[in-house]
Amino acid sequence: MEHKNTYIAIMAGGVGSRFWPSSREKKPKQFLDILGVGKSLIQLTVERFENLVPAKQILILTNKTYVDLVKEQLPKIPSGNIIAEPRRNNTAPCNALLALKVYQKNQDACIVVAPSDHVILKEDIFLKNIEKAISYCQNNEVLMTLGIEPTRPDTGYGYIEMDASESDNEILKISKFKEKPDEATAKKYLDSGNYVWNAGIFIWTAKQILKSFKENENQILEVLSEDLSQLNTAKEQAYIDRVYPNTRSISIDYAILEKAKNAYTIPSDIDWSDLGTWSSLHAYLPKDGNENVLLAKNNITQEVSNTIIKADAEKLVVINGLTDYMVIDEKDALLIYPKSKEQKIKQVRQNIEDIRFL
Repeated sequence: MEHKNTYIAIMAGGVGSRFWPSSREKKPKQFLDILGVGKSLIQLTVERFENLVPAKQILILTNKTYVDLVKEQLPKIPSGNIIAEPRRNNTAPCNALLALKVYQKNQDACIVVAPSDHVILKEDIFLKNIEKAISYCQNNEVLMTLGIEPTRPDTGYGYIEMDASESDNEILKISKFKEKPDEATAKKYLDSGNYVWNAGIFIWTAKQILKSFKENENQILEVLSEDLSQLNTAKEQAYIDRVYPNTRSISIDYAILEKAKNAYTIPSDIDWSDLGTWSSLHAYLPKDGNENVLLAKNNITQEVSNTIIKADAEKLVVINGLTDYMVIDEKDALLIYPKSKEQKIKQVRQNIEDIRFL
């Protein structure tokens, strides 16, 4: 399948707050070698998509703070393909800006939007489903997502309810987007077999997503369209810096997808993890006989189980009597926290007043 009209957009502007203290404001998790493979998560993501398109058709959506990190880690990505947000206004404005920029280049463009920090083991199936979604979008006026077939009643993900009565083979119409559920509701979703996880992987033509913005969130489009001649020129960043802060801060899910009547999904079994928390990393990585993940070369553990321990290779770590914990030791910060309370790490980080530790 030829992909001259396909553009990949990788979203890399987040701070990864639930991965504190390893993920910091100056260098968040997408730029870290979280998996210990010698490459950062964003480098692995770009490599995955280079099996589909050349680097010149890959764009990076990020915060201005991280432009130098992007250039350092992704030297093959053209500078003009880095979209630098001057302010974090959630995911709708950056997707609108992306669509406007790409549409100015190629009115027949199809855009694949994907996070920069996900792990996908079945990459061949993933790319096959992405190609299927691209083909469908090029021939139908739809907005597509790649839904992840759930393997457990997870309360950390949003869900997508599918309408099996309106389907085209493996492509199913979306009935409703559901917020992160409680455990009982998540179990109902899993048992019904009619829900997939919302992974934040989107496929649409530039023309169709711009049409949806015009219908559902036109304020953002009007602000960013003040002078479209500035896009894809040397004046682009100055233009973005001026107009972008005036856009409404709202997610693409709320602004567009939850209102759309033409949203579809492809349920996908691709061995996926969003690596959003230390627990998700613990679940993903190989474990010892006590279900521990030991990212600490020198360690002595006694009566320790179902725990993730990360520490500098030169440091000796001795732990006794811990179950279901996270022990994350960085140069200037130490986190010892129950895995069951991991969602509170974000709040802990917000309460830290000394910016040296953020």
